[in-house]
Amino acid sequence: MNKASDFIIRVEDLEGRYGETTIFREVNFEVRRGEIFGILGGSGCGKSTLLKILIGLLAPYRGRIWLDGEETTRASHDGMDRVIGKMGVLFQAGALLSSLTIFENVALPILENTELRGALVETMVRMKLQMVSLSGYEDYYPDELSGGMKKRAALARAMALDPQLLFFDEPSAGLDPITAAELDQLILTLNRSLDTTMVIVTHDLDSIFTVIERAIVLDKAAKTIIAAGDPKELREHSENSKVRSFFRREAMQRATVS
Repeated sequence: MNKASDFIIRVEDLEGRYGETTIFREVNFEVRRGEIFGILGGSGCGKSTLLKILIGLLAPYRGRIWLDGEETTRASHDGMDRVIGKMGVLFQAGALLSSLTIFENVALPILENTELRGALVETMVRMKLQMVSLSGYEDYYPDELSGGMKKRAALARAMALDPQLLFFDEPSAGLDPITAAELDQLILTLNRSLDTTMVIVTHDLDSIFTVIERAIVLDKAAKTIIAAGDPKELREHSENSKVRSFFRREAMQRATVS
């Protein structure tokens, strides 16, 4: 039986809105420490909105969120700062600052959030770049890197402060299949070596079946979670036709044609 301490994220009765439009409601789930958890669903179902609420960029309309025991929906400014210090985010477009070198991009969160300076910062940055196979690219600018290298540089920046939680928004978006597969393997390697909890928003089936251990599936029409569990189990055994269609791309296409 799982104890409360086994879960690093707990979401209770969450509702997200834009103005008067409800994006999702009655969203409940928990994320175990050290796992790779997926937030899945088709376009427009609220995946990215849910992620933005989890990381504090948007406020929920109602509901409660706990991150590592801290209730962020009712946290003080200091409490929220503690939570933010435990997380890193890889945004869909990477969000690297084009005017800074890769070294400077990765160093930025260290300089902004700690008192560390000089050789210690340099050592930390070089370690993070080595972890994502970007040693030697410290003095490059983002525009001088390929799409896959930009994603890895952004991942190094997300890991700069050794977060307990890493959030990914469509990490394979814009990447060719080979580069996307390489990024999937890097995510798996980092998860296993660092025991970092990872939450991934995606609709890429190859990535879903490669890296995600457990997931929720949001639905645009239902405006809530319609399935939860191991993606492979949901593909084979879900009783919900929408869930089966999502995980079986050919079935979804046939349903659209008919």
